Amino acid sequence: MRKQANRRKPGKARRFAMPRIPLAKLSALLVAISVIVLTYQFSSKLLDRPIASITIEGPFQRVSALQIEEVISEELQHGFLSADLGLLQELIVGLPWIDQATVARRWPNQLQIAVTEQTPAACWGESGLLNTRGELFVTDARHIPAELPRLSGPEDQAAAVAKRYLAIREQLIPMGLDVRRLHLDARGAWDMTLQNGVEVRLGRQNVDQRTELFLDVVANIVSSRETEIEFIDMRYSNGFTIGWKGGMRAPKAEPREANEKLVAGRIG
Repeated sequence: MRKQANRRKPGKARRFAMPRIPLAKLSALLVAISVIVLTYQFSSKLLDRPIASITIEGPFQRVSALQIEEVISEELQHGFLSADLGLLQELIVGLPWIDQATVARRWPNQLQIAVTEQTPAACWGESGLLNTRGELFVTDARHIPAELPRLSGPEDQAAAVAKRYLAIREQLIPMGLDVRRLHLDARGAWDMTLQNGVEVRLGRQNVDQRTELFLDVVANIVSSRETEIEFIDMRYSNGFTIGWKGGMRAPKAEPREANEKLVAGRIG
């Protein structure tokens, strides 16, 4: 019983003694830290002189250096060291037609800014512009270059339409073909017009497979006989239809639209 009672007694807590620092050394350490902090603050204020000049490098086809200077003018009131470079960069990139910007300090009191403008790759709707990444960067452009392809669809589908356009175009270019128009309607049906005027109807079902069939098989036919073809209808489960300009007609292969001149082609 005594052994059990002894076992139940809680053991004594161990005490750890903190090393004692002599008061004189502690005071000296605190004084040294204070001197370092004060020296840093004084040096920062001494070196944080007003910004004397800025240099801006860029192509300046759509945006001027004056516009950039105007949008960052308030932030330039800060000193050389206290100016927020991240904020300056955000303000510049927020301008229409600016794609990227870098801001760097140049001793002793100068800021160096380099900008890259957006490259329009396609027109979106009536007045929007998409860049090479398929991003809508201008919604109301005053001037739309005539050579840009026309993409259209629901407002929230701009990225999807641009992605499909870029993927198709990448494979058509080596064949000597290009896309002039790509449209996605409200029901989800796709159709496009090639640069040579040939219309390609992809519909809304199995669009990826139909696109692949068009690129693998039909595009070669179009490139060799483009002057004879009016449209290509890919809305079939295992084939396609070619509408010829000469008026040839396939009796039992007509698609949903009536009175169209066509010749059917089957695969498999």
